[in-house]
Amino acid sequence: MNDPQGDPPRVDATVPIRETPLWAVLERRLFSVLDQAWREFEATYCGPDGRLAYEGRMHHRDGVDDFYEPFFNWPVLYRLGGADDLLASAKQHWAGVTAQMTEFGFVRDEYEVGYDWFHQGESLNFFYALCAADPDDAAFRERALRFARLYSDPAHGNYDPVARIIVAPHTGSGGPRPGLGTEWIEYSAHQAVMKPYGLPLDDLPGITDWDDLLPPRNARRMGDAMQERLGRGDTAINLAATSLVTNAWLYDHDAEFADWVVSYVGAWRERATANSGLIPDNVGPSGIVGELHDGNWYGGHYGWAWPHGLHSVEAAAMIAAINETIVTGDTAALDLARVPLDTVIARSVVRTDAGTAGSMGWGWTQKMAVAPGVPVQLVPYRHGSNGWFDLHPVPLIYPVWLWWLTSAADDLGRLEALEKDAGFDWRETKWFQDKEEQGHEAPWVSFLLGRNPGYPEDALALALGQVARRLALMRATPYGPPDDDIHWWQRLNPVVTEVLTQLITGSPPALYNGGLALARVTFGDALRGRPGLPDGVAALVREADAKGVRLELLNLDPASHREVVVQTGAFGEDCIDRVTFDQAAEDHPADSHSYLVPDPETRPVTTVVGSPRLVVALPPLHRISMRMEVTRRARRPAHSSFTPAPTTTRKDS
Repeated sequence: MNDPQGDPPRVDATVPIRETPLWAVLERRLFSVLDQAWREFEATYCGPDGRLAYEGRMHHRDGVDDFYEPFFNWPVLYRLGGADDLLASAKQHWAGVTAQMTEFGFVRDEYEVGYDWFHQGESLNFFYALCAADPDDAAFRERALRFARLYSDPAHGNYDPVARIIVAPHTGSGGPRPGLGTEWIEYSAHQAVMKPYGLPLDDLPGITDWDDLLPPRNARRMGDAMQERLGRGDTAINLAATSLVTNAWLYDHDAEFADWVVSYVGAWRERATANSGLIPDNVGPSGIVGELHDGNWYGGHYGWAWPHGLHSVEAAAMIAAINETIVTGDTAALDLARVPLDTVIARSVVRTDAGTAGSMGWGWTQKMAVAPGVPVQLVPYRHGSNGWFDLHPVPLIYPVWLWWLTSAADDLGRLEALEKDAGFDWRETKWFQDKEEQGHEAPWVSFLLGRNPGYPEDALALALGQVARRLALMRATPYGPPDDDIHWWQRLNPVVTEVLTQLITGSPPALYNGGLALARVTFGDALRGRPGLPDGVAALVREADAKGVRLELLNLDPASHREVVVQTGAFGEDCIDRVTFDQAAEDHPADSHSYLVPDPETRPVTTVVGSPRLVVALPPLHRISMRMEVTRRARRPAHSSFTPAPTTTRKDS
């Protein structure tokens, strides 16, 4: 861990607030409501040590993620400017849930014994956010390094450095676990919830459709094949493990961690290159693509064929590409995520049955309020022995991330081309909430491109409505889950951070299946030495492009002075070359004899910065609008705190 060196340059806000923008009032209101909401959730559903109140059972290998997920964005809220005691509370819940899962036998040495990385990624979002929120916490630093070495150190058995593979789909603190567990010793047609996803393997003789799994003998045959072929070797979803190792690297820049990320991601990039650029989803124990699947590049666990296809593979590819970009500063790895998108978009069709054409379409049409009969561009999510299938709308979060990371014309063009047959107006803020804290990319991107000026107010109103609904649900069900429903609490978590993340940091929320949180800007309280906006301060990123960021800051407090540390990049990786800001004339507030409330005259002032940070001094009821010219990825990223460096006093002898 290393903090930006030296005292950052300072800028004084001199423009008094004449007309308080609605977005600023709503933003501060949202912080206030969230501060009450998380406390109510804690009092309603948690034990004194932070664990979730639960007297039910755990089944098979699944479920650890569902106990961490209700808290995953609590440290995110703290880092944005949530209450001081939220950090300690979030840490207590992490410790309580970890103890709870240890008692169930699902966690050993504070880490999951062994499960797939689709779910491990969901579990670890909470941990990564805690590390970023408080890099000075020695206990979490030790955990971060220890957890990462479960994969970077071959002695733990999870990684084969010769074949450059994670050796099994289920890995963790217990090393690689054989097969997929007892849940799928048989795979029967009686699992109605899995029917939309079809056959896990489509090449078994005599099993060609779902009803063929009704006979117990066929259910056992499918289960045996899954254990043998899906339960061994590497799978693309394991690329999410690169976040665990990158998170450790951000503390001390240990070459062990950077080398592992580059080598492991590099191995998958080589496999993609050998497959015409498209990432395969499986590698056998010998390091050969298709070794367990008749030479096919598809068929692996959480891969192209089953169960989710693009939804899983693209998430892992994007996470890995971002992590290589973090440790190297080079965006070349992003092709690992570009090619899958371009591959399915090239096979798109426009149809009027978006809600029923694919295995997961009903949820999209509900969230986007798209009626039957509306033309929508659909792409195939999955590929099996009969080619591409399972049509869904393009998941916008991935082309948005590519454009956000590069600001390249081609990446923007790919994104903009998707608007034509999207099936809905990109400028409209849809009233829904997703557990992944994402889904409102279209109106936000339209805002950043200057086409949707009302988005901040609309989105903040939505966020307040989301919290209100969750509070109502909590008050209607102030008890633990019925029927061992361990997804109960994540549907009630009242902390919402998607909109705040977009507006305050100028970035999408972290990818839900194990991505690290990035940002165009992050903030600290210079007077109190902690991350996040000071109390009473509102922030809005209005532009974020290849050359820089346009930012507005307001101090709504009528009496107190605030000082805000503005940092470019989530990890201080960007450099502010210069900043242009508005400076007020000296005649405000004018003569008291005047009846007018004058609009302060301003002029632009430019100053050289040459640092990842600057401090903005905000007197009471003052604002500043500034355009920062930024060089992206100019510095080595690092976990860094906003705690002032200790001063040393020399004693005279």
